[in-house]
Formats: sequence, structure tokens, C-alpha cells
Amino acid sequence: MEERRKYPRLSKNLPLKIQQSPDKDFDIATETKNISANGAYCAVSCPIEPMTKLQLTLLVSLHGPKMKKIRKITCQGIVVRKERNPNDKKYPYQIGIFFNAIDSLDKKFLQSYVNSSLKW
Repeated sequence: MEERRKYPRLSKNLPLKIQQSPDKDFDIATETKNISANGAYCAVSCPIEPMTKLQLTLLVSLHGPKMKKIRKITCQGIVVRKERNPNDKKYPYQIGIFFNAIDSLDKKFLQSYVNSSLKW
């Protein structure tokens, strides 16, 4: 099967804050299961339907031989997939999020983070 993704995906747990919008229904603290420059997959405690618009905040730490950068990335995303995981009582839902509005420098930082982590 041919890979359709434009950006590679990394299985990594990064802190993630999810809000429907600054003044709406929910505020969820979770972590990613995997991440790319284009989106994330994570477990959540309540169902979030596909096509729901989200405000996201990620904390990403990029390490190198002579540097350590931590970046707080705030962007917007849309839920593109929702799955039920009945075996997990705390986080019974898993969602795929597409980053539909992300700063180009943040996207490049995420891409560098994924690429450098995949080399290890």
C-alpha cells in the first residue's frame, strides 16, 4: 500500500490542550499518540465529532548537540476521524486532527522535530 501522507508521522506523546473555541463547551488536557507537521492523533475523554473546529496548544521540545528549544505552538485544527476505544476508561475516544491554520514557522518547527526524532 502506498503512503498518502505528505509529512511523516512520529509516534510520540506531546502535551496537548484542546478547546472547541475560547468561549465554548470544553477544555481538554491530553497528549498526542502521534504527530506530524499536518496533524495529530490523540485520546480524549469525551466524544468530539468529525468536522468540529478546535483551538490547539502543543508543547514541543527540539534537542540537538548544542541546543534545546521548547516551543509553544498554538494553531487551529479540524477533527477528521473519531474512533471509540472501549478498553480505555479514562480516554475512551481517539481523534485524528488536521491542522488547518498553523503558522508557517510553527509548521517548520514541527517538521524539524519529527524528522530529527525519526533519525534516532
